[in-house]
Amino acid sequence: MPVGGHAVSEPKRPILYSHPFSSYCQKALIALYENGTEFDIRMLGPDDPDAYADLVARWPVKRFPMLMDGGHAVHEASIIIEYLQVHYPGPVRLIPGDTDAALEVRMLDRFFDNYISTPQQKLVFDALRPQDRRDPYGVEEARTMLDAAYGWLDARMVGREWAAGDSFTLADCAAAPFLFYADWSHPLGERFPQVTAYRSRLLARPSFARAVDEARPYRKYFPLGAPDQD
Repeated sequence: MPVGGHAVSEPKRPILYSHPFSSYCQKALIALYENGTEFDIRMLGPDDPDAYADLVARWPVKRFPMLMDGGHAVHEASIIIEYLQVHYPGPVRLIPGDTDAALEVRMLDRFFDNYISTPQQKLVFDALRPQDRRDPYGVEEARTMLDAAYGWLDARMVGREWAAGDSFTLADCAAAPFLFYADWSHPLGERFPQVTAYRSRLLARPSFARAVDEARPYRKYFPLGAPDQD
C-alpha cells in the first residue's frame, strides 16, 4: 500500500516447487505448515508447465521439492527444513538446539528416508515398469527391508509419542508421508502395533492432515492402487 506517496513493496516470500502427492514434498510442507510460514507454491504439473522447466534449469537431477528464496535455490526436503529453521524460524523447533538430540533427530530422518521411503519407492517404480522389465528379486529385497525397518521402529516406539521422544521434529516430518505410503505399498497389518499407532498419530497432526487432504485428488494415480483408507 502507498505510504507517504510511495508504494511499499510486499516482502518476498520463499517459493516451493512442489506437487501435493509427492511424499518428499509433503515432508517439506509439514514443516512449513507446522510454523505457519508464509510461502508461495509453484505446482509441478500441466497447469504451470514452466515450473518444471525452471526447476530442471536449476537442478538437472530433476528432483523435487525445491525452495527458491530470492535467487537462492535450496534442494532436498531435509535441507529445506534445516534452511527454514535458520532463515524462517517459528514456534516449532524441528531440529533441537542440543547437539546430541539434534544428531538423534537427523539419524532418524535418514532412517525414514533410506529404510522406509527408498524401499517403498522401489515397489512403486517397479509397478510402473513394463511387465517384461520388472525386478521381482529387487521387490523381494525391498519388502524384506521394510519388514526389518518396521520391526526396529516398532520396538523403538514403545513409550514414545514421536520418533525422537516428546517433541515433534524433522524426524516426524519424514516419518509421516513415508509411513503413510509404505503402509499402502507393504501393509503394516497387525504385526507392528506401535508403528500403526504412531502412523495414526501422524495422520492426526494438523500439518500432515492438511498435506494428506491436499493430495486426495491425485490418489487415482497411485500405481499400486490406493487403498480405501486414511
